[in-house]
Amino acid sequence: MEDAIKYAFDFERHMTPEKFERFKAFAADKETPFVVIDLERIAEKYDELHRLLPYAKVYYAVKANPHDEILKMLIDRGCRFDIASVFELDQMLRLGAKPDDMSYGNTIKKARHIAYAYDRGIRLFATDSEEDVCKIAENAPGASVFFRILTDGSGADWPLSRKFGAHPDTIYRLVLQAAELGLDPYGISFHVGSQQRDIGQWDHAIATCRYLFDSLAEEGVHLRMLNLGGGFPANYVSPTQDIELYCQEITRFLEDDFGDHAPEILIEPGRSLVGDSGVLVSEVVLVSKKSEFNQYSWVYLDVGKFSGLIETIDESIKYPIFVDRESDAVKQVILAGPTCDSMDILYEDTKYEMPADITEGDRVYIFTTGAYTTSYSSVNFNGFPPLKAYILRE
Repeated sequence: MEDAIKYAFDFERHMTPEKFERFKAFAADKETPFVVIDLERIAEKYDELHRLLPYAKVYYAVKANPHDEILKMLIDRGCRFDIASVFELDQMLRLGAKPDDMSYGNTIKKARHIAYAYDRGIRLFATDSEEDVCKIAENAPGASVFFRILTDGSGADWPLSRKFGAHPDTIYRLVLQAAELGLDPYGISFHVGSQQRDIGQWDHAIATCRYLFDSLAEEGVHLRMLNLGGGFPANYVSPTQDIELYCQEITRFLEDDFGDHAPEILIEPGRSLVGDSGVLVSEVVLVSKKSEFNQYSWVYLDVGKFSGLIETIDESIKYPIFVDRESDAVKQVILAGPTCDSMDILYEDTKYEMPADITEGDRVYIFTTGAYTTSYSSVNFNGFPPLKAYILRE
């Protein structure tokens, strides 16, 4: 069992006490559970990333948080977008995004969806398999494609290995095949895993891409783009290196491998842009014990795995949690959600410390919940509605 997560909330890591009071006041009259999103925080994160990696084109991963107001703000700032489905495409077009500013970044897609996207102006597609390359060639003739290599996700809190990408030898063959089929082999992509703590993972991936660039150039195929994917961290319980260090090291890795001949660089941040912007407001439904002699209380919230906190699977993402109750004593608890499903336990191996007198009706504030909460929330499990989201306003 891991050490308990102490009940000593560090506002300086997550927001100022003054900003938290704004959150509380805004949330006071609203029925829980819901997420409050701070658009200003997202704008700051986008501007910071743009400043630290000025040479990179930023394609926001829409799946991280597809709230209309977030997307409109990013459109106005000149951001580009990584879409995972034709449904996200339709949303982006409705909001005024240009097809030239989007890439269809999902390697798993239906032929008719490729044709649908192509008909609406999408000309940039991700791929990692022979079958998908053939579908793109048939339904999006002449389109630009980038090829995702397989990474193992080591060092990431939320790995994205196995399902996506292919071995470099397979990618080499796919690039040549795409050229023969009349597609434009544009570049190589990778994703080192979400909430990646080991900056060195980018080093290995970039070096692998350089090998492919050189090998394919010998065959007359000159790739022009390198997509570094996502992986930049948000601010959860366990600290990470500062984003500035990530960007400095990634820039150094690119210089080491490509020198003065770096290709066009794309990045696909999601979590790092929107994660810190959100506070999920929940309420204690029940506090109980399973036996008289069990030292741990169970604290049941009105939000759980199926209403936005799916990333607590295997306790992968550990959210900072604050209970708005003054108490001189604390106790370690097991945290669970409200549904009739035994999987709906948030933290059992990792114990959170809560006020010893925590009780039904107490409000619980779960920080860094701007990413992958509303977009993961189920539609109607146990009849509970999807997780609501509000934009913080004065």
